[in-house]
Amino acid sequence: QVQLVESGGGLVQAGCSPRLSCAASGRTFISYDMGWFRQAPGKERDVVAAISWSGGKPYYSDSVKGRFTISRDNAKNNVYLQMNSLKPEDTAVYYCAADLPSSRLRVGERDYDYWGQGTQVTVSS
Repeated sequence: QVQLVESGGGLVQAGCSPRLSCAASGRTFISYDMGWFRQAPGKERDVVAAISWSGGKPYYSDSVKGRFTISRDNAKNNVYLQMNSLKPEDTAVYYCAADLPSSRLRVGERDYDYWGQGTQVTVSS
C-alpha cells in the first residue's frame, strides 16, 4: 500500500506559479504510476496530469497543457505538479493518486487505487 499527502495549495493570484507536492509513504512508491486530479465545486473529479513509474512521457489534460508540469523524484518518494500562469478556472481541490502500472499510462479516476486527502487551490483574479 501507499499513503499520499499533498501540500502546497492555498490562495494565489492569477498568473502565479505555485508547485504542489505529494509525499508518498511506503517502499514501493517507484512501482506506481502517479496522477494529479482536481475537483471544482459542483463538478466531477478530472485528471490534470499523470506520469508513469519510470517518469516517461507524461499525460496532460487539454486545459493545462503547456502550463502545468508533472514530475517525480523516486528517491524522495515525491511527485510534483508545477502550475504556471494560473487562471481563476484552475480553482479546485487537487488530489494526488497512485495506480499500479499497466501496459499504458491510465488517466481515469477509477483506475487509481490510492488517494491523498486533497489540497485546495484558489486562484483570485
